[in-house]
Amino acid sequence: MVIEKIEAFVLKDELSNSFFFSQWEYAERRICVVKVTASDGTYGWGEGYGPAALIETGIKMLEPIVVGEDPLQNEVIWNKMYRKTLDFARRGVLMASISAIDIAIWDLKGKILGLPISTLLGGAHRIKIRPYATGMYFTDHNNPTKDFEKEAKLYISQGFKAIKMKVGLGIKEDVANVKKLRGIIGDDIQLMVDSNHAYSLREAIELARKIEKYDISWFEEPLSPEFYDQHYELRQKTSIPIAGGECEYLRFGFQQLIKSKSVDIIQPDICAAGGLTEAKRIATLASTNGIDLIPHTWGTSIGLHVALHFIANIESIPGRMHQPDFLIEYDQTENGLRDKLTFPAIEMKDGYLEVPNRPGLGIDIDKAVLERYAVCKTTFKKSIL
Repeated sequence: MVIEKIEAFVLKDELSNSFFFSQWEYAERRICVVKVTASDGTYGWGEGYGPAALIETGIKMLEPIVVGEDPLQNEVIWNKMYRKTLDFARRGVLMASISAIDIAIWDLKGKILGLPISTLLGGAHRIKIRPYATGMYFTDHNNPTKDFEKEAKLYISQGFKAIKMKVGLGIKEDVANVKKLRGIIGDDIQLMVDSNHAYSLREAIELARKIEKYDISWFEEPLSPEFYDQHYELRQKTSIPIAGGECEYLRFGFQQLIKSKSVDIIQPDICAAGGLTEAKRIATLASTNGIDLIPHTWGTSIGLHVALHFIANIESIPGRMHQPDFLIEYDQTENGLRDKLTFPAIEMKDGYLEVPNRPGLGIDIDKAVLERYAVCKTTFKKSIL
């Protein structure tokens, strides 16, 4: 059996209301997903995080490397893609193309063997994972927090025990917004903040010190991802754990992040940093250095299920009788590609998401939904004769 066909789909979901954060405003979601089909008709799905059209082009470039290969030898395929692109793709969007194909091959491999990806990774240490709500984006430039109370109370009513909010509008405004949200959600809900690398070191130190009293579980991307040493300095000047890594790639990038002692929590995006094959290696780095790992997840339901299987396999270091909850990011912004694209539907029960035990990722694509959102489809095929 060999890989016979690769199909890339660019999907677009136009939002009913745009939203913004410290960097940009979104009026639509565009995501590239990929289907890898073997010669017996079995297929797997993957997703790349980043500019969808560029990821699609990268998949086309990688196609000759992948078609004709044995899907059970996923690490061999990964290494061929990596070596062929090393001179120009150590970081950036082409690595997301590699990630998308790698994830689809893992899904395909699981379906061929009749095993869930968590089992293929080595086993599930846990069968349920606590999601945190990524939300509290801004929708009104004149009154950014006008819907905070309604949104926060919705998350609590749904069973969320942790919420991540956006900061980065300015120190004074951020402090007021954090104070406001903590007042709404009370003391029993975890609260995290994310500035999307909006601040200088001086500003980040000032903001961190002013919001420490609101019991912040982590400060995500406080600084530009280029400034490793500044992250380390910030860690020395605040009691808030520092998180980052969604802009890092490969085990080599995370080795630099860890060696420089830049963060308390690393956040690789599996759909960009090298796929499941490389994420497993990054997890080993994290455990070797005693660093927490909570993946960045912000795409379709494919990416969410990838993270579920991956987090299920993360070992607990140190271990103890009563283990703490492992967290998964669960984006709550408007996103039909997350809510409608795959089945069975994602369902939160008693504040947790269950790890699927079906083969591969444990999901399939709704073809009608795929066609509705598809901007175009590109098929890459090579004869196996």
